[in-house]
Amino acid sequence: MIGAEVTLGVVLLAAAGQRPRASVNDAAWLAGCWETTTNGRVIEEQWTRPRGGTMLGVGRTTANDRTLDHEFVILSVDDQGRLAYEAHPHAQATTTFLATEVGNRRLVFEDPSHDFPQQVGYERTADNQLTAWISGRANGQERRIPFVYRRVACPPAVTP
Repeated sequence: MIGAEVTLGVVLLAAAGQRPRASVNDAAWLAGCWETTTNGRVIEEQWTRPRGGTMLGVGRTTANDRTLDHEFVILSVDDQGRLAYEAHPHAQATTTFLATEVGNRRLVFEDPSHDFPQQVGYERTADNQLTAWISGRANGQERRIPFVYRRVACPPAVTP
């Protein structure tokens, strides 16, 4: 119940227009490997555990044994105490989204000035399930693209 109160407090701060103060440790539940398959494409994300004030994420989309897209992400806390999602997508400019919700099962980041998406979110919907999304306005239309991941075992290191 304490987690629900903390999450509610953070949500209320965001609703009041204040950015929540957070720690990268607040996102520790995201650590591990996540995967979804849709339309013959495998989309996977892997997140490191918090260490040194950061979490690192890597995403990759593949189909027919070919990489179609990839992205690197750094989660950290900015100088004003806000959790920041610094996205480095393939062949696009780096964008930093700032947390508007930080909870023990949900993270939401926003950059209203970005073309698309303006919002990136993650919600742990079950022990082994994660729903991520990107959303915002594109070409005058509201869009929301969900990704429903399941937890998978992280691949072991390969030694020569």
